[in-house]
Order: sequence, then C-alpha cells, then structure tokens
Amino acid sequence: MSVRRIMGTETEYAVSGAPGGNPVQWSFDVVAGASSPRTRHIRWDYRQEDPVNDMRGMRLDRASARADMLTDEPQPHVTNVIAPNGGRIYVDHAHPEYSAPETDDPFTAVIYDTAGDVLMKRAARQAGGLQLHRNNVDGKGASWGTHENYMLSRSVPFGQMAALMTAHLVTRQIYTGSGRVGIGERSETAGYQLSQRADYVHMKVALQTTFDRPIINTRDEPHADAGRFRRLHVIVGDANRMDVPRVLKLGTTSMLLWVCEHAEEAGIDLTGELEALTFADPVDAMHRVSHDLTLAQPLPMAGGGAMTAWQMQVALQTLAYETAAAVYGTDTRGEPVWPDRSTRSVMAMWKQALLDVARIRHADERERLQLEAEAARIEWLCKWQIIERLRLRLHPNESFDESLHDARLASVDLRWASLDPQTSIFDRLRGRTERTCTDDDVREACNEPPADTRAWLRGMVVDRYPEQIRAVSWTHITTTDDPEGRQWTLDMSDPRDWTRTQCADAVAQAPNARQLIAALCQQGAA
Repeated sequence: MSVRRIMGTETEYAVSGAPGGNPVQWSFDVVAGASSPRTRHIRWDYRQEDPVNDMRGMRLDRASARADMLTDEPQPHVTNVIAPNGGRIYVDHAHPEYSAPETDDPFTAVIYDTAGDVLMKRAARQAGGLQLHRNNVDGKGASWGTHENYMLSRSVPFGQMAALMTAHLVTRQIYTGSGRVGIGERSETAGYQLSQRADYVHMKVALQTTFDRPIINTRDEPHADAGRFRRLHVIVGDANRMDVPRVLKLGTTSMLLWVCEHAEEAGIDLTGELEALTFADPVDAMHRVSHDLTLAQPLPMAGGGAMTAWQMQVALQTLAYETAAAVYGTDTRGEPVWPDRSTRSVMAMWKQALLDVARIRHADERERLQLEAEAARIEWLCKWQIIERLRLRLHPNESFDESLHDARLASVDLRWASLDPQTSIFDRLRGRTERTCTDDDVREACNEPPADTRAWLRGMVVDRYPEQIRAVSWTHITTTDDPEGRQWTLDMSDPRDWTRTQCADAVAQAPNARQLIAALCQQGAA
C-alpha cells in the first residue's frame, strides 16, 4: 500500500435564497434540482448502515442516541439522488450534500470532489437560482461538515490509529486550513484563524458528528468487509476551494494510515514513537493552532516539554520516511523508493508545504503580502492576503483585528466560498492557484464514474437501466421485480471489485439490469 487506498469525500453546502425563504426547503429544492425523471424513483438503501456501532468495540443504545445520529432511519421527506458519476446527492441535517464516489487515489479523489461543486451548482440553478457556498460556518454558531473517508485494515489497533491521527489532524491545519474571519463558534472575538472547523471541536474521541464534535470520530461503518476493514471518518477538515490543500489533506492522512499498517513490518515501535507525539490537551491544541498566525505557538506535550505544529508535522513526515525506507528500501540519494507516482508526488508536496509554512512563519506582515508562490498553495494565506490588502485601503490606521468589525472585510470569507462565478472571489483567482487537475478532468468526472472502484458499476447500471433499479447503496444494487416476481440484489462489499475492467463486457452484453445483476450475482465480478 501507499497513499493509494479507497477514499472519498463528503461536502455539505450552505444554501441561501430570497429573504424570508426557508433554508431547509431550499436544501430539498437543490437536491430535487439534481434529479431526473428517469432516476427519481431510485431510493437509497439504508439497510447496511449502522450508525451506533463504535470502533472501540461497543454499541450505543439506540434509545440513548440523538435523532440526528440515526442516519439509517431517514426522515420521510429526505431526497436522495444517485449522481451520474456514481456519487450521492442528498439532504443531510438541513444542508444539501454531495458524497463523491469511491476512488483509490488522492489526486483522483480531488477531481471527483471538485466535480461535486459543478453538479451542485447546476442543481441550484435548476432549483431557481439558489446560491451555494462551500464553507463550514455562518459566524453565528452553526457549522456544517466537510468529511473525509479512508478504508484501512482492521488489524491496526484502534489506540495506535487514534493517537497518530490526533497528532496529525490537530497540526495539519497549518497547510490545509481554508482561513476564517472570527474567533470562537459565534465569532465572539475579532480576528482571523487558519481553520473554519477547529473552534467547533470539543472532544478527543467520540461517536457523534453534529454536537460536541470529536477529533477522532469512532463510527464503525466500513461500507466494506467488516472483518477485514474499518473506515476512518474524519470530520474536522475544512471545505477548501484550492486543489493543493485538498490533495495534502487526503494524501498525508492516507500516508500516515499506511504507517499504522506497516510500522511493525518496518521494525518500528509505533507505540513508543507515539509517546513523544501526544499532546497534553489535544482539543486545546487544535484551537491554539488555528488561532496562531505566528505559527510558533508551543503546544504542551503529555510527557513534558512542548512542540509547535510545524515541528509535529516534521516529526510525522520523518516517521513516514523511516517506515517507507524500511519497507521499500532507498535509492542512491537515500530517498525511499516510493511504490507509485501518487505517493512520490504527495510526499514531495508535503515537503514543499512545510517549507512554505516555514517561509510564512519567518516573514513579517509586509513580506507575507508578497508571498505569491506560497499563497498559490496555502489557502488560509491567500485569503488573508486579500483581506489584508482590503483592510489597508479601508482602515490604514487600525490594527488587523480592530478592522475586522467592518462587514466588508468579513464578507470576503463568504464571497471566497461562493459557487456563483459572478460573486466568487476564488473563481476570479483560481488561475493564480496551483492546480492538480484540469477543468476537463472535472467536467469528465461529473458524468463518468471512477473506472477502478465499484463506483463504476453503480454509475453504469443507474445510467443504463434506471427504470429497473429499485435501490442503491455504497455496497448493494437491487433491481425491481421481474415479470416472475423475483428481485436481485448484488452485494458489492469489496470496493476494489466491480470495476470497468471486470464488468464492462457483462454490461455491454446484458439486455437489462435484471439479467446483468443475476449474472454478476451468480458468477462474481472476477
């Protein structure tokens, strides 16, 4: 393995419309705008979902669970749409949400993540000109999610995975944060911070996602063979607009999960390594990192002493290098022999991100305004530069924090997140940012599912035979009754099966979905 693993993203969007409207109804309208008459009848199959199962080896009693945790008990008016690319568009907690199809590569995952913006923008237009924003906060106390999902081996001890991921998720904000105006959940204090999501995190480890949010979410719902795999569901990331922080968010996290899976093979005592990488108070550290524009805040460690977020990231990168060198060997330069192009690229980008952060850290405010290359890769810096230049024009005699009472400065945050090209600041600056995919890649990903995961079969079946499909989930496809009253359900628990290579011939030869599913059920994709 490498940075390549089954992964995917989920993005909830803020929605707005005419004054006096109902935001909840707007969300349903957006999702309805993404549907088509041919597929509108296909329901999402919730039977495989298990939201009260906990990775720590326990189950929450359903009677004790809040209603918003029971996602396998959908509300009667929830709308679900199977996207043309094999993803899912639906209403989640009063927000329209796009769940990208499964991919096995962080670069491909970002393409399909970006395709969601295009699909959702079309849906909002179809719904009557509603406005969508890719962000995480309203500045008044509410926050909504941008989630990441990673499949990993169940053999990895939960405690090791949780400890390593805590160290990483707390500190990766220095290069993955999207920037936010306001400090505190309700912007109680004027200021600017690295992350939109950090202030809404209040626990180290927990099952819930919409209240008292944890750094490590323990929902044990792998959407795969539960005996072999678990799914790490990350809820603390930002809704980035730029490509580089999204690739880094997915790629570095995947690489460190690989370390968890291979540390023993490499002869590394991961438990011992983690003793030096444990914060005294991870929740407090997450807030401090986000609020610290100096990038130099010392964070107390459980074993004594302190580390900055940058130092922690250097330690984590070093751990990844040491593990890879032991598993893969090294070349003549001492560089690990990375197993694939994606891993090689992510590791180079991680190194560059740490150099960028070091450059930002040692620059004064005037110098930071001139850091064009770094701002093309670090989103929170790019947004800060826009706000600071505007502030210097509007309030040249006030400090940065004192100026942020001006709504024109705070509105930069909202306009950055807007998906409307007429109002979006990011859309105007996109050409200045470093891209990892092209517009053509994104356009193709709106309609074509990933070829090398089970998403390909899901997308193809729904596209070719929608009238004959009763229900779909990540792991199952169920046909409508045939003339003899039979119904076929295909179990696709292995996300690396049911690919274009495995199933294209069967799809081309089958006259209808029932015969295709029946044949695949009997013969298997391989």
